[in-house]
Amino acid sequence: MSVPLSKHLPKSRTAAVTIAASSIGANQYSTTSSRPQLCLSTQLSNTTAATSTTTNTYPARTSSGSRSIIATQANSNFHRLLTTNLGNTARMSTMPAQHGHSEACCNIPPIVSQGYDAKGSYEELGGYKTYVTGPSGTTKGLVTIYDIFGYYPQTLQGADIIASSGAAKYKVFIPDWFKGDPADLEWFPPNTEEKQKKLGGFFQKYPPPSVAGEVPGYVKALSEKYPEIKEWAILGFCWGGKVVSIATSSPENPFKAGVEAHPAMVDPKDAEGIKIPLALLASKDENPDDVKKFEANLTGPKHVETFGDQIHGWMAARSDLEDERVKSEYKRGYETVLGFLSEHL
Repeated sequence: MSVPLSKHLPKSRTAAVTIAASSIGANQYSTTSSRPQLCLSTQLSNTTAATSTTTNTYPARTSSGSRSIIATQANSNFHRLLTTNLGNTARMSTMPAQHGHSEACCNIPPIVSQGYDAKGSYEELGGYKTYVTGPSGTTKGLVTIYDIFGYYPQTLQGADIIASSGAAKYKVFIPDWFKGDPADLEWFPPNTEEKQKKLGGFFQKYPPPSVAGEVPGYVKALSEKYPEIKEWAILGFCWGGKVVSIATSSPENPFKAGVEAHPAMVDPKDAEGIKIPLALLASKDENPDDVKKFEANLTGPKHVETFGDQIHGWMAARSDLEDERVKSEYKRGYETVLGFLSEHL
């Protein structure tokens, strides 16, 4: 069943934000923007150097263990990180890109800055309303985990880019884990006790470990509906990046490759259990030490790169595509994702 896209998009993309210290333990910041301004990165990076690493070993995936135990441990770690690691943001620098990208793997169409007309439709899959985009008959599937703001035009445009711009074609699925109730822009700035309570309650209601525990079953439901899809990958933004870390390190991991874009709460311990190819695209706002340690703990093929002048969220809801520099790095980010997936899926 398909329904009109307009019914699921946010009513407003504008939020003037001046963040105060919140009751959930975050060091907040003050800024004004036309994008949501919550930052889930660990702390502000003071470096603008970009890094990129790729290796070629591919150890076998673990196939035993208890997901319930993993979820319990992960939930404990998540709540510890949540109360200490909501980070700061700062004005973008004008540092030039440090990494080029081969155009051979993809042919991305012009990026639409405003009024994007999403190409996919919504279906009910695995118990969740799901944005679905991509050609029929493809054997490759991608599950995308959105950020806390849900279905934003920038996120949907990214899904459409991945679905049809690479040498390989992908069927992309974005499940609505929040069941139509994403974080509300009206909670920002969280400068009142009521707003702080609502924001804190949101993270308690949707901790990444709980969602990650649902992912294997969701992929199973997708496979039953689309049996032609034989290989799966996962991509997550911000909050969704943490879901990727937990899901891909689980013994029940159904994915052959994973990508995290400006992931929230980067924890090097998560990387120890990830045995599949993984790419991590960090912004300037992720803690560079955590990113470096995370990379060191990855034992499979990997691509870790910092987009040194981009904010946390530049590939999803917080992306200001009217800014030419952001628009360029948004495009390059998706080129990087397509290149990595073409190599490992």
